Amino acid sequence: MAENTPRTAYTVDTLLAVTVRVFNERGYDGTSMEDLSRAAGISKSSIYHHVRGKEELLRLAVGRALDALFGILEEPAAETGPPVDRLEHVVRRTVEVLLSELPYVTLLLRVRGNTATEQWALERRRDFDHRVAELLRAAVTAGELRSDVEPRLATRLLFGMINSIVEWYRPGTRGADGVADAVAHIAFDGLRAR
Repeated sequence: MAENTPRTAYTVDTLLAVTVRVFNERGYDGTSMEDLSRAAGISKSSIYHHVRGKEELLRLAVGRALDALFGILEEPAAETGPPVDRLEHVVRRTVEVLLSELPYVTLLLRVRGNTATEQWALERRRDFDHRVAELLRAAVTAGELRSDVEPRLATRLLFGMINSIVEWYRPGTRGADGVADAVAHIAFDGLRAR
């Protein structure tokens, strides 16, 4: 049974919310336009009124997550101040974005590079990771973080911890502030130079 009545007016954003849920449940490759049509309660031609196809929906969805993540790097607290403070801001805000955009970030983290859109998303994710690694490296150079942990390894471990949140976090089970604080304490208590 369709989740929406046929009279429901769809926008790209509302269609995207349904699409992301279905992609996360069935996988991108395992989802057909018919599946999306049924889940949205609209015809396939109505979907094509908004987008060219399934890959465009994927690009819009992962683009939303990526834009939110890259937006963090442009925030004043990520651009000015001691490198360690900037890095901690980026880590906290990354967790907050992950929690607020959970379905979209979950989808982003599941892309594997099978399509041009997935390859584009992976490249942008790598760019984000490199920029954070540069910030971590600057904090090490400034003597604010331990120098005995290689910055790329520390970045991978840090984002491994952050990205794992999509696997266990369920909205309503714990406040978003508590998760961001816990990640920051665990990461920076272990990384700060003594």
